Amino acid sequence: MTGATRGIGHAIAVRFAREGCNVAFCGRSRNDAMVAVEQELLALGVKAKGYACDVACMDQAQDFVKQVLADFGHVDILVNNAGITDDAALKRMSEEQFDRVMRTNIRSVFCMTKAIQPAMWKQGFGAIVNIGSVVGIAGNYNQSNYAASKAAIIGFSKSCAKEFAARNIRVNVVAPGFIETEMTAQVPKELMDTWCSRIPMRRPGTSDEVAQACVFLASDLCPYITSVVLPICGGMEDA
Repeated sequence: MTGATRGIGHAIAVRFAREGCNVAFCGRSRNDAMVAVEQELLALGVKAKGYACDVACMDQAQDFVKQVLADFGHVDILVNNAGITDDAALKRMSEEQFDRVMRTNIRSVFCMTKAIQPAMWKQGFGAIVNIGSVVGIAGNYNQSNYAASKAAIIGFSKSCAKEFAARNIRVNVVAPGFIETEMTAQVPKELMDTWCSRIPMRRPGTSDEVAQACVFLASDLCPYITSVVLPICGGMEDA
């Protein structure tokens, strides 16, 4: 999986490990955070290893997959979670801001999916779960670049689902809404209350709730589900 050292990605890695899955994950560099996650996953009794990789670079994505296949033998599940935000109103957004978000958020999904396809195709099965966002469905103020990247993930995933279905490779999207993470912990209570008042369930989601949805879509519980976008949003409008 990509983007596993913090937030939603970290919760996904831990949840898969608790379900007994071996976990290979990557980040831009092999730093202290990566080593800490690796040790946390190993302590859960599974095989785990972190790799340095820029997943928006095709050559590095292909090398990452080759290393994982050499170390683990096979890959049954890919979770594409790498993503960034760089928010601004469109009139103030630079080309660099737009390109940076698009490169990380959608090009990484393209590179990793293309890199893993041959191995999954050869073994005749696999599950790919791409992390989108309700913003990619409904849009959001000051996030035209982020919304565009997440909408692109949906279109890309639905197309791949059709291409891969004959080989029993399923491709689905999890679309989180407002999720409680380390970043939202810094939000003032008054603003948090305002945001939550717009959610029918009156609370933010948790990273583990997103992770559980990823496990479900990757599991044998839904062998006939592909090309689905699953909002995890507490009933937010337009999701």
